[in-house]
Amino acid sequence: MDGALVKEIGTKALLAGAGALILFWTVNAVKLVFSARGINPLVKQFFTQIASGRADAAYLLTSKTYRQHVNRQDFLKFLSGLKLNRYRNLKSGRPRIQDDQIILTLKLKSEDKQSELPLDFTFIKIDKAWKIDRIEKVKS
Repeated sequence: MDGALVKEIGTKALLAGAGALILFWTVNAVKLVFSARGINPLVKQFFTQIASGRADAAYLLTSKTYRQHVNRQDFLKFLSGLKLNRYRNLKSGRPRIQDDQIILTLKLKSEDKQSELPLDFTFIKIDKAWKIDRIEKVKS
């Protein structure tokens, strides 16, 4: 009788733990979706500005902190070094929350899908608007 009682309590505890874990994941997923709203239009706008030859407008989509550390000339050198004109397709990865920032890995793929350029974008919310706070080429 005691063994059956222990087994039943253990099963209930395991189910309660699994339920709590599922609830935790669901709450975090919803939190991530709501907090990341506005990032996709910013990414689209950033690459549209670059494709249109308006690198200065793309530079203004970055945060003040970014612009303090990366001047316009360095930004233009960074962009030219990426050779973005070789890439046509953009695939977004899973966003990651770190402090008050969201980090998103974007993979640019060539038209023939033979080469890929992964970039980590860090976004920060300033006055209810997202800004790009860092752009880094992901080291393979």
